[in-house]
Order: sequence, then C-alpha cells, then structure tokens
Amino acid sequence: MEQTRSKTRVLAVVNQKGGVGKTTTAVNLATALAAVNKKVLVIDFDPQGNASTGLGIETRELTSYDLVLGDVTLEEVVQKSEVPNLHIVPATIDLSGAEIEMVSLMKREYRLKNALDKSVVTYDYILIDCPPSLGLLTLNALVSANAVLIPLQCEFYALEGLSHLIKTVELVRANLNPDLSIQGIVLTMYDRRNKFTEQIENDVRAYFGELVYQAVIPRNVRMSEAPSHGKPALIYDMHCTGSKAYIQLASELLKRERARLKQELTAA
Repeated sequence: MEQTRSKTRVLAVVNQKGGVGKTTTAVNLATALAAVNKKVLVIDFDPQGNASTGLGIETRELTSYDLVLGDVTLEEVVQKSEVPNLHIVPATIDLSGAEIEMVSLMKREYRLKNALDKSVVTYDYILIDCPPSLGLLTLNALVSANAVLIPLQCEFYALEGLSHLIKTVELVRANLNPDLSIQGIVLTMYDRRNKFTEQIENDVRAYFGELVYQAVIPRNVRMSEAPSHGKPALIYDMHCTGSKAYIQLASELLKRERARLKQELTAA
C-alpha cells in the first residue's frame, strides 16, 4: 500500500478565506494535469460541494463524508468525471457535520490519510479542495498531503490570512506531518488595471520569492460562467484568459515536480 501511495503526489488546495478562487483552482488545475495524461483525483472536501458541481457531478450517493466517517473505501466513493483521466470524490452538505462527529474519534486528524493509505488505485496527483476554514476537515487534508497549494486573492486582507495559514502549516509539520511542505502560492483574481493588485503581487513575491508562481489567474467572465454549466473553464472555453493561465500554472507545477524528483534522486 505504501508503495502505491509513494507514487502519488497529494496536494491540499487551502485558504481559510472564502471566495479566493480555491475551488476554481483545484478543478481547473486538475483538468490541465489530466489533459497531459496525468491520472488525477479531486477530493471535494468542502461541504458546499462546489468542486463536484464544477465537474458536472449530479449523483452523490457516496461522498467524502462516507470516506472519512463510513465503512467505505476510496474506490467505492470515486466517480468518473467527463474529463478523461480525471476522477472525483464528491461532497454534499452532509460533510458539514463531519467536523462535529470527528471530535470524539481517536486519531481524528488521520481519518482521510488512513482512507487514502488503504487505497489500491494509483493516481499521479490527488488534489484536495478544502473548506474555507482551518477546522478538522482542513487539518485532515494537511495531514494527508505532501504539500500545500495556496490560492491567494490580490487584496490586503489576504496577506493577513496568509501569515496565519503559514503558521498552521508549520504547526502541522511540527506535530502531525513532518513531510508537509508548501508547493506554491498562486495569485488569483488578478486585475491588471488595478495598481493595488500590482502592489500586493510585489509584496508577496518579495516575501515568498520562488514559492509564488509566475502564472497569475485573472478575473475572467468566462471562467466564472463555467461552473453553472458543470464544466471546468478549460472545457467550457479553452481559449479564455483564465484557461490559458491555468494551463501555464499546470506547466509550472510539473516543472517544479520534475525539479523536486531530480533533487530527491541526487540526495539519495
């Protein structure tokens, strides 16, 4: 089982602030990775179930709630999406009760990790779309993940939230998941007409350096329309600026992954 998991890169898409493009990033990045023949799984871990809606999933009999609290396997809850190579564990509002139900359980922070470790199916990437909070669901995602991908909206208050999130990641690394790292920070809802957006970008890049992706995700009407059609933006309109930005993001992510693997092989 461990060998199967070692081939899989698990990324938690996290930001405790809502409305920052977190789900849009998870869905479209997953689609872009699937388009280059990577086998990808999205775990919808947000009770709002927006990632499921965005991938056109209507039937949600077994969900991420059942995965962490029921006696079911990952294979039983996974559904195919209309995107080749892209599967999803859907979510419903039932997941909101999981926070309370897990409180009294032993090893509650490891419920998702244990479910993934038992899986016999191999994915190249698993993207966990986390809820907009730092509760037990997000903690489960951080314990399960190899790395964190942080969508950051270009506004002042986002910077305050980012520092809090970084501290949370450090705490999880120190106490629960020593291998957890930050995969990268992606700037979202970027408006080139707004000078304040550019100022935020400069501040974030000055502080976090190479952790910040060169790809920035613009505000884009076509991208915001896509979920209502049950499609990722890359399928709804591959040529819109938002889709092109996510293709660039996926390319950068894969380049970082190749560099990481090369470094690990050299160290070994």
